[in-house]
Amino acid sequence: MRRHPNSWPVFFFFILFLNPAILADSVYADEYLKVTGPCRFQFPRDHGAHPGYLVEWWYYTGNLSDPAGKRYGFQLTFFRTQISPPGLESRWPDPASAWRTTQLFLAHAAISDLDASRFYFDQQMARGALGLAGAEQQGDDTRIFLGTWSALIKSGKHFLKARADNFEINFTLVPAKPLVAHGNEGHSLKGIKPESASCYYSFTRLETSGTLKIKGKPVKVRGTAWMDHEFSTAPLEPDVTGWDWFSLQLENNTELMIYLLRTSQGGYSSASSGTFVLPSARTRHLSVKDIQADILDHWKSPHTNGVYPSRWRIQIHPLKLDLILEPNLADQELITPETTQVNYWEGSVSVKGKIADKEIKGVGYIEMTGYANPFNLLK
Repeated sequence: MRRHPNSWPVFFFFILFLNPAILADSVYADEYLKVTGPCRFQFPRDHGAHPGYLVEWWYYTGNLSDPAGKRYGFQLTFFRTQISPPGLESRWPDPASAWRTTQLFLAHAAISDLDASRFYFDQQMARGALGLAGAEQQGDDTRIFLGTWSALIKSGKHFLKARADNFEINFTLVPAKPLVAHGNEGHSLKGIKPESASCYYSFTRLETSGTLKIKGKPVKVRGTAWMDHEFSTAPLEPDVTGWDWFSLQLENNTELMIYLLRTSQGGYSSASSGTFVLPSARTRHLSVKDIQADILDHWKSPHTNGVYPSRWRIQIHPLKLDLILEPNLADQELITPETTQVNYWEGSVSVKGKIADKEIKGVGYIEMTGYANPFNLLK
C-alpha cells in the first residue's frame, strides 16, 4: 500500500523546482560555488547548509525491528536547492518581501513494513522563508526542517521526526563509529572533470531507537541507520543515465558504500567508486576496477513500468568480499512528481555472502535511479 500526495498546481511546481535546472545552464553555471578539491570538513559547522552550491541533501536510511521481531525500513531525506545564483539577492527591492528566498527545500519520507509487505511514502516542498523550511545552526547544533519534519544534530546525536497521514517516526540515532569522508578528504568524483564532484561524508553506523507509528499504532523499534550528507553544483555528465547506490552494514562491524554511475554506452562510468569502512573506522577507497556488480533478477513496477534490478551479486575483489543482496520487499519505489520529479527505488535489503571464505550477513539500503524514466535532473 502506498500513499500518493495530492497534486499541487503545475505552475507552482515548475516555477519553484525546475528553476534551478534552468539557472544551472551556461548563463549562470559559473556563478555557483564548485567542488574542485579536498573538502577539509570542519564539524559541527559542515553538518549545516552550504549556500552557494546548487544542491545539497541530508539522507537517513535504516533497518529496524520491534520487540516481536517484526522488521521495518525507513528513509528520511531533506534536499536543499538554490534557486538563484549567489549575490542575486543584492538586486532585491528594499525592503524585500518576507517570501523572497534563495533556497528551496524538499523532503521525502518512507516506511517499509517488511513483514506486512506494505510500503508508505510522503513528500513535501517549501520555500526557505517565513519559517516554512530551512537549515539552522545555533552554537554546535544543526537543525534541518520542513514543516513538522526535522533532523536535529545535537550533542553528537541525531534526532529525526516526521509525520505523514499513514506513519510517524520519532527516532534517536547515536553514532557507533566516527563519520567518514569519501574520496579525497570528502572530494567525491562523479565524472571525468574535476568539478564533476561533490563534498560527501557519511555516518555509516548509527544505533537507532524510538517510536514508529503506522496508521496510528505505535511500536518501539531498534536497529541501525546510515546518514549521508552531500553538496555540489555539478550536474551529471551527459553520458550518465542514472545510478545505483549501496549502503551496507555487515555483522563484523564493517560497512560498504558503493555508487555506480551507469552510462548510455552501457557499463559504468570510470568515476564510479566506493568506500569500505573497517571496524576501527579507517577507510579503504575502492575504484570501479575493484567492484564487480552482477544483476541476478529484475522487478517491474506496476506503477511506472520501470524495470529495476531486484537481486545483486557484489564482489569486491581486493577484499575477497562476495555478497548477495536481496530486497526485503519488492515494491519500494518512490514516485515524486510534486517534488524532485524523479521516480526511483529506495529500499531495505538483506545481505549474505562471504569474506575471505567466512560466512557473513548484514543489512543495507539500495537506491536506483533512471530505470522508470530518463534521468535528467539538473542536466
